Amino acid sequence: MPKYSGEPQFKHGKPSRIGVLVANLGSPDEATTRSVRKYLAEFLMDPRVVEVPRVIWRIILHGVILRVRPSRSAKAYQTVWGEDGSPLISISKAQAKGIAARLKERYGDDIVVELAMRYGNPSIPGALEKLNAQNVRNLLVLPLYPQYSGVTSASTFDAVAAVFTRKRWIPELRMINQYHDHPGYIAALAKSVRDYWQQHGRGERLLMSFHGIPKRYVVNGDPYHCQCHKTARLLANKLELDDSQWKVSFQSRLGREEWLKPYTGETVEEWGNEGLKKIDTICPGFSADCLETLEEVIDEYGDLFKEHGGDELRYIPCLNDAESHLDFLTDLISANLSPWVDAITTTNNDAALLDSKQRAAAMDSTVQHRG
Repeated sequence: MPKYSGEPQFKHGKPSRIGVLVANLGSPDEATTRSVRKYLAEFLMDPRVVEVPRVIWRIILHGVILRVRPSRSAKAYQTVWGEDGSPLISISKAQAKGIAARLKERYGDDIVVELAMRYGNPSIPGALEKLNAQNVRNLLVLPLYPQYSGVTSASTFDAVAAVFTRKRWIPELRMINQYHDHPGYIAALAKSVRDYWQQHGRGERLLMSFHGIPKRYVVNGDPYHCQCHKTARLLANKLELDDSQWKVSFQSRLGREEWLKPYTGETVEEWGNEGLKKIDTICPGFSADCLETLEEVIDEYGDLFKEHGGDELRYIPCLNDAESHLDFLTDLISANLSPWVDAITTTNNDAALLDSKQRAAAMDSTVQHRG
């Protein structure tokens, strides 16, 4: 027999609402070895992230990785940690706040927005409980991953679905699983590059570095590699670059297995050895700056470029909470909400009208009884 959790999934007599769950990967709660170990244990035990038999992987993870990696990663997190904590979390909060404000301007109070992280806090179960408490009967899930992968977008859906296995009445559900080639996304990326070039001048080449995944995942059907290349090609076209002026690479490799190539580190080395002195790098697969951009790209690859003869690797920030980015995301959400908005507005208006008639009838009855 199912075990249901939380508050009742519907409160009779209250207006229904549309919920938008904005999700990203996540971050440790603190830049400490203990907190990082907890975060990595949750992240790396996700079977979507590491496709290795669980018995074997548990031995590797707990016997080797979680004994060594947390302290090293904690030191890296400390270099990017701000007054508000994790840059990914603070930027994501600003994104969700900006999206909520824009949706409120368009639709009033019928739509509510919550932020969640796939791993760590704020959690997906916690965010869904908040939406449920506001009588959300239609739910749109937006993982902030422009390119789809089973490792990211599908894993987010897994976490959402797992919560609903414990609910009596689940909301109507829709998920935006990618927006890698959306004209609004490409336009926002191009604007960020042009704005950077206008302020800082232009490097000799533009490197578009995406987060890597094991090559085996792509061979088995993951579309991520193709979508990364399409994003890069569309951006290069928008910037009017020829093929000699830009390149795609993949970063953040973990383990000894072959990942998507070319690797960002090797590309940076090659460009330094070729005699390039100033290159620009952008990460179009990240919606918000995080450890992989602020520490790995700027510090690690920046130092690597200099070691091989380069002068400066310049990083073009993620879209973060830029106006053009939030406007695009709001338009993307609105396009997916339009059928629901019309329906829920009609439903709530009808319910309000019925409620007012019932109150009027009750008042008439009271008057007649007193008379």
